Amino acid sequence: MEIKFVDTNLFLRYLTKDDPSKYESCRTLFKDAIEGKIALATSGMVIAELIWTLLSYYKVPKAEVIEKISIIVATDKLFIPDKEIISDALLLYGIKNIDYIDAYNVVLMRSHDLKSIYSYDEDFNAIEGIKREEP
Repeated sequence: MEIKFVDTNLFLRYLTKDDPSKYESCRTLFKDAIEGKIALATSGMVIAELIWTLLSYYKVPKAEVIEKISIIVATDKLFIPDKEIISDALLLYGIKNIDYIDAYNVVLMRSHDLKSIYSYDEDFNAIEGIKREEP
């Protein structure tokens, strides 16, 4: 079965229902994937763009964004290469006052046993086990 890539805007149409016709088309697409009729994939970049757009443009509260994205990431029939890192990043993002991308980078660092980061972003100071340094 051919795997087809899903771009950010399809997830947005589904989650926001801002275009009823496109919402229905996306709902059908995702339902078909869950039922195994088609195979879908997306990327961590799409997930990051989705989070940013929901927060900044649609003004969806952070907790609701995390809930919606967690459901998408947990979907068995959706292939995401770095699904485990994204899931862990969403958990960290939910409990710390840091950006999602920073949470993702912390989880990625931990997965590669990296303990230090060069950054001017003081948010990393709040992360246990990560030492922030400035050059």
